[in-house]
Amino acid sequence: MNFYSYRLMIRQGEINHILMCQRLFHQFAVDMYVKIETERLTYIRLNQRQLRSEEYIHLRDAVNADGNVNNVGRMTILPATYIGSPRHMHEYAQDAMSYVRHYGRPDLFVTFTCNPNWSEIKRELLHSQTPVVRHDIVARVFKQKLKSLMNFLIKHCVYGRVRCWMYSVEWQKRGLPHAHILLWLVDKIRPDEIDSIISAEIPDETVDPKLHAVVTKHMIHGPCGLFNYNSPCMVDGKCSKRYPRDLLAETITGNDGYPLYRRRSVADNGRLVVVKVRGQNIDVDNRWIVPYSPILSKAFETHINVEYCNSVKSIKYICKYVNKGSDMAVFAVTNANDEISQYQMGRYVSSNEAIWRIFSFAIHERYPTVVHLAVHLENGQRVYFNESNAADRVASPPSTTLTSFFTVCQTDDFARTLLYAATLLHMECIIKIISASKTRNTS
Repeated sequence: MNFYSYRLMIRQGEINHILMCQRLFHQFAVDMYVKIETERLTYIRLNQRQLRSEEYIHLRDAVNADGNVNNVGRMTILPATYIGSPRHMHEYAQDAMSYVRHYGRPDLFVTFTCNPNWSEIKRELLHSQTPVVRHDIVARVFKQKLKSLMNFLIKHCVYGRVRCWMYSVEWQKRGLPHAHILLWLVDKIRPDEIDSIISAEIPDETVDPKLHAVVTKHMIHGPCGLFNYNSPCMVDGKCSKRYPRDLLAETITGNDGYPLYRRRSVADNGRLVVVKVRGQNIDVDNRWIVPYSPILSKAFETHINVEYCNSVKSIKYICKYVNKGSDMAVFAVTNANDEISQYQMGRYVSSNEAIWRIFSFAIHERYPTVVHLAVHLENGQRVYFNESNAADRVASPPSTTLTSFFTVCQTDDFARTLLYAATLLHMECIIKIISASKTRNTS
């Protein structure tokens, strides 16, 4: 991977011909990343023949009965440690739900989309090049913009102090990256504060011309429906995003967990803007505006959808949506137990994603870290073994977080007052108590 990353770098005084090959460059990037991914998956497949897993009690029974350990153990096909695998995405979705259990519902759901016309992208293009042929520049700039956005939200506390956060980067079919971000705030947003943070209306051009330009260029949905039945959002003759929305004089709570934002009509001081769709000028009002935050739209000049989460009804959907992973093609696979083949047959890799992964940019980040606690029956912990060390594994059963919790409870009164899930939150205190107890016993 480092070699291919080296090949895609821009160096002063050197001409990198690969970066000048346009669509051939895209094909090169996809081929190189698929080669990297194939090598990694091949390693996982080949090593599973020697390394197997089974519940400890089953392995112990097989060894004690002089059974054949070759018949024990099932293959862990595609582990959660492989970034982007279905197990990995499911694990992150569960981590998001653990945030909900501990901190409550998230406050804001932000979708941050790359703008190929950013000045930082255009000024790095070579003569006659367009952003669509330089996905390496697009990836680097979006990475820096995303970092800047997270600093803007977290360190500068634009909406208040952030308790925890997570985001996931995905790619559209046309190649542009976008990030889904969830924010949990220390001080919850009150319903009467929504209109001061999120807007779904066309701003006044005379008051804020910059914001008006950004909103009319990036935050208008479609228009679709009667104006364009070929729009990608149209499903069975209807807009899948439910546009145009209803006009409302004030923000109210919806039945689906999202608020219905204020969208005033022209008669109620709302505004119109003329857009061109398929060669025709169309009057667009507030029904077509995607909810946005004025301060973010002005700062980053791109499509940034900001939604307020006001009900637990939408939380599970949002947590799964943020961690749903990249697009997958659907194929028929004969062996349903071969997760590696299923993953490879359904894998869809765009050139922009290939370059992002070659550069080793993160596709998921979160704070704070989530520690996974083991849950199993007695002697039911997972044990990894091969033919040569099966007997040794039986002699020394592996320790898990659950068995360690029981061990601590046997020696410490404070630990016995805690629930299993709360133990790690007080681990520092428990360690001090155990250390003090050992010191007293020694003296």
